[in-house]
This record gives sequence, C-alpha cells and structure tokens, in this order.
Amino acid sequence: MSSHDVVITGIGLVSSLGEGPDAHWQKLTRPGIEPVLDATRFAPYTIHPLPEIDWNLQIAKRGDQRQMETWQRLGTYVAGLALDDAGIKGNDELCATMDMVVAAGGGERDEAVDSAILAASESRNDRDVLLNEKLTTELRPTLFLAQLSNLLAGNISIVHKVTGSSRTFMGEEGAGVSAVETAAARIRSGQSTHVLVGGAFQTEHSDMLLGYELAGYLHRGPWKPVWQRQGREGGGVVTGSGGAFLVLEQREHAESRGRKIYAELGPILSGRARRRRGELNGEIAALLNQAALPDGELLTISGASGAHAATAAEKAALDANPALAVRAFSTLTGHMKEAQFPFAVALAALAVDRKAGYPAFDATMERQFEGIPQAVLATAIGYHQFEGLGLIKAA
Repeated sequence: MSSHDVVITGIGLVSSLGEGPDAHWQKLTRPGIEPVLDATRFAPYTIHPLPEIDWNLQIAKRGDQRQMETWQRLGTYVAGLALDDAGIKGNDELCATMDMVVAAGGGERDEAVDSAILAASESRNDRDVLLNEKLTTELRPTLFLAQLSNLLAGNISIVHKVTGSSRTFMGEEGAGVSAVETAAARIRSGQSTHVLVGGAFQTEHSDMLLGYELAGYLHRGPWKPVWQRQGREGGGVVTGSGGAFLVLEQREHAESRGRKIYAELGPILSGRARRRRGELNGEIAALLNQAALPDGELLTISGASGAHAATAAEKAALDANPALAVRAFSTLTGHMKEAQFPFAVALAALAVDRKAGYPAFDATMERQFEGIPQAVLATAIGYHQFEGLGLIKAA
C-alpha cells in the first residue's frame, strides 16, 4: 500500500438499465434480468436505448443543454454523476485542481444538413460550391459536419467547472483504455492528485450505426447474448447508448478528505495486435500474463462486443484459464464503444466494494462465481482494433 496508489472514489453510470451505481448493481445482480431492447426503430439492427433522463439534474442551464447534441449531454451528465458520487461537485477548489481525461468519438453528424446537401446535389453540377454554401450557412460555428471530439471535455469544464489539465483520446475502445491508463499513470507519478476519466456513446443515430455497418459489424435478426452470436446473421455487435465516468484519486488525497474508496486500480495494460497477421490470440494471452493475475477464482468483467473474430479470440483466451469466471456485460447494456472500458472498470469496482460477484449474464455460457472478490479483472478487446485490460483490487 502506497500513498500514490490509484483509488476509485466516484462512479457515474448510465445505460439502458438506468443511471447510477446503485441502480446498475441492483439490476445486474438480479438473476435472469432481461435486457432493454429496441428492435424496431433501426431494424434490422437492435439497440439498447437510453433510459429517460432529466438532464436538468446535472446540466442546470437550458442554454448549455441546447448547444449540446445528445452525445455531449450524455457525457456531461454522467460526469456529473461521478463528481456527485465522489463529493467533488460544487467544490470550487477541488474542481479547479482536477484533471480530466476523456474518451470520445467524433460526435453525431447533422443528418438534416447531410440530407439537404444530397438533395440539392441532384439538381446542381457545381457541387464544390454547393458544399461550401451549406457548410457556411447551415452549421453552427462550433460544428463541422460532425463535431470536434474535445467538445465533450469542454462542456464538462463549462458545466461542472473542472478546470485542471484536459486531454481527449479519440478512437473506440482503445480511447477508453488509453484514458484510464493515462489518468492512472498521472496519479502514480505524482502529476495529478485527482482525475475525472471516462466517456459516453449515443447509438440512437443513423450515422453511429452506419460506422459499424460499413464494415459489416452489426448483428442482424433476433437478439442473442454476446457469446451466442457466432455464426449468426451479421457481424455480431449490438450497440447501446450509455456512459461511464470515474473519479480516480491518489490514495493519500482521498483519505485526507475522508472519502469512501470503492477499490484500488491495479495495473492497466494495453496492446494493439496486428490482427490481419493473426496476432490477436497471442496478444490477449500476453496481456493476461503481464497482468500477474492472483491465484484462485477470479471474477472477470468482459467488455466483449460480440464482433465475431474479436469475441472468439477473447473467449478462447479466457477459456484457457479455468480460474476466470467471465461476465460479458454487453449482453445487457449493448456495446458502448469509447465508454466500454471505463464501464467495465466501474462494474469491477462495484463488485469489489459490495463484496459479491454478479450472477451469470448468459446462463448457458457463463459459470457461477462463488465467494468474495478481492480482485476483479476488466477487459476491453476492441471490436476492430486495440486491446486492454486492468486489475481492480480491494482497497
């Protein structure tokens, strides 16, 4: 135990299951829970939609809400939940010295502008002129056809007054792994005392689904749990809207202000296998070996996406270690892209804090876990690229 240990003192969660750590714990520990699904709005693709959210609870000014798209509102809202949970929200001194690391995508394209450009291009040949006309008249100054990835961090700073250093990682699950890895490294090195880290993903938007389906990743047909999508129609991924933010602190800093500690963040490891060369299985095995997993049964919170190749490789690597009792939470939440790894870490921390495991999310493919988890493994094997995992331990 060291004063520079990285501990988790705040958790903010939103998914189709609800909002907050307590709501998620209650639902995820209920045997046989059914996922919340919408199979009609974007048919033939199924999604896990957002729950009803009162944005006013975390974003007080309507003007702030209006200038954000849903993705930004969601991330700002979830960040507020984490700050509240850690007892930092509204504390000007702590917020002013708090650093932030965000995992983000490019935001939501303006579909109305896209449609207007395509419609107008049918009757005009000067399409370069047309494009410039639309870009200069139809978009707000802060936007291009999508959004800047660092707008989420900017809105969190404005709404919650988190004004220390800020950095944004862009790029699917890898961004979430890098965000947590970097935040933890800053605390261990003494560069930061407390950091807000996390991400959000809003899937209820045609452009978000298009990004997956251009490469054939989306599952089609009736919904199935993550581990049961191999050989089914489509690419295996069922997406979900949601977000996860964590407050990470130096142990000494957390103890000095008397805050409850959920868990300690152990080693965070990342890799980028050259998958076309068949390196993924070996990369996952190497990361598991580097993690120096404790002896005995180990609860494992898997961020498996359902994507056929990546999920098969992860399952093979995890099955090779009979001590791992795996839970693929995307079965119940959907795949949340940049938020996937922070979400996995949050669920792992809750299990450590509550001294209990989760029942099987897929009773036909996941075995029971007995005992009190002293450590929990969290994984995020990217549906397309990037691999990461971390060990979350009792504080």
